[in-house]
Parts: sequence; C-alpha cells; structure tokens
Amino acid sequence: MDKRTFIREVAGRLGCDERRAVGITFVVLQELRNRLTPAEVADVAAQLPRELRHWWQEHDYPDRRVARTHRREFLGRVRRWTALADEMEAERAVRAVFAVLQRLLGSPTGMEGEAWDIFSQLPLDLKSLWVTSGATPAVSAR
Repeated sequence: MDKRTFIREVAGRLGCDERRAVGITFVVLQELRNRLTPAEVADVAAQLPRELRHWWQEHDYPDRRVARTHRREFLGRVRRWTALADEMEAERAVRAVFAVLQRLLGSPTGMEGEAWDIFSQLPLDLKSLWVTSGATPAVSAR
C-alpha cells in the first residue's frame, strides 16, 4: 500500500476529503510513534512505504523518551493538533488511522506481527482502542 492509498482509505473511513485525511494521519502517526520505544519505531518504519516512513520518523530522535500518554490525553492531543470538534471525533480519527495502519501491517485484528508489537507497548486503555479499530467500518463520504 502506498501513501496515497493509505490516505484515501483514511478519508473513506472518516468521510472527509484527502487533504483533511493527510493532516489527521500525520498527527495520529506522530502521537502513536511517541508512545512507542525507539527500537519499536524503527521496526515499524521498516515495514512502511517510503512516504509514510518519512511521516512516521519526522521529529523523532534515537534517545527520545517514550511518552506515557493514556487514551484521554492521546485523544486530546489528536483533537487539538487536528482541530477536531470533540473527543468523539478524535476517537473516530484515531480509529480510522489505526485500522488502515493495521491493514498495511498485514494484521486483520491488530494482534499479528508488527501490529502485535505496537499493541504490546500500549497501555490497557489504548490497547482497547487499537484492537477495536480494525472492526470499525468505513463510512461513506459526506
């Protein structure tokens, strides 16, 4: 899957235009990345297409400390950085990006391969969001 396909899938799941999906995808990937160890970030990067790998690694550095954010703060940061209306919209956005990322990683449930490694580093409240995201259906464009 290339970056354009990734963005189209996120846009389809959110019912928004691709430009909006770009901003949302970038922020969600950055926040997820900050929640993982640098070693896991490198492992995920190795499985991403070049264009998404750039977004994934942008503003990262090897001795970065893992951000110990939980669900509420994670969603709040996504909401603020993407100017979404509320936490419910932020959750929809996160679920959309998580679902497409899981698909890209070849994980239908979010619990296989590299997706499992991401899952294993998340706190319980974000684990729940991660594993239920793949089951969240796409919505038609508004």
